[in-house]
Amino acid sequence: MRQFTAVVNPTAGGSTGAATLLPLARLLREAGAELETEYSHSLAHAQDLARRAGERGRIVLAVGGDGIAGGIGGALSGTGAVLGLVPAGRGNDFARALDLPSDPAALAGILLHSEPRPVDTVEVESAVHERTVVLGSVYAGVDAVANRHANHARLLRGSASYYAGGLRAVTGWRAADYRVTVDGEEHTHRGYTVVAANSPYYGSGRLIAPGARVDDGLLDIVMIREAPRRLFFALMNELKTGGHVGRPEVRVLRGRELRIEATRPVYYGADGEVEATLPVTVRVRPGDLPVLY
Repeated sequence: MRQFTAVVNPTAGGSTGAATLLPLARLLREAGAELETEYSHSLAHAQDLARRAGERGRIVLAVGGDGIAGGIGGALSGTGAVLGLVPAGRGNDFARALDLPSDPAALAGILLHSEPRPVDTVEVESAVHERTVVLGSVYAGVDAVANRHANHARLLRGSASYYAGGLRAVTGWRAADYRVTVDGEEHTHRGYTVVAANSPYYGSGRLIAPGARVDDGLLDIVMIREAPRRLFFALMNELKTGGHVGRPEVRVLRGRELRIEATRPVYYGADGEVEATLPVTVRVRPGDLPVLY
């Protein structure tokens, strides 16, 4: 029978991580699985707990949102350790990309009986931030500013915090001039953001890259160019369905490696956690992580 180690972010989703795990833990144990629980006090601590559990041959369950999922997934990338996700955060975008259920019984069935499948991970490297690996996406521009606002929101949770953060970020945004190099080919871009997407979703369910797949060995690079603010708000609304990619203001490329630079300081983020300024280099690591889904 399978052996699990659940690494819990106790503050995820307004402190719902532990509460989300309880019914799932009961179902896993009733089915005969072994489950131990570890509580993290930081992302680095969660990664260390995950690595040690993986080294012991245990399946690691990341309990929380995209930050802990990406952090633990990145820590296990290339090690052969198996990851399971227990979505309990604000966004849960990578879990959404894998079509994981929120119902404890359905999720328990997947964790107990599905076979691990390899997914791609994303290596992120910059001169001012140590190399790291994440799961979902890297985004440089107004969305990184919006995510910073959402992370520091005290009164709002979930999608509301992202939407409010987006409004605040767009209001103060001025277009940035980017140089984006995809697999050695250089592209100039002036606008709102550049997103390197492994997962179709980011920002709590926004379908930024409808064509992205977690197991195709490629990144979808979405660039939204300069446009009137009223049009950008329309674009934000279309992120619910992915309809924005049909607009002329949106360009989508695909590649294995890209470098994003800008002529002024521009924030970038990754899976809701990494916060630094450009330039940054992003590479896909094909099939580098076995995941239960």
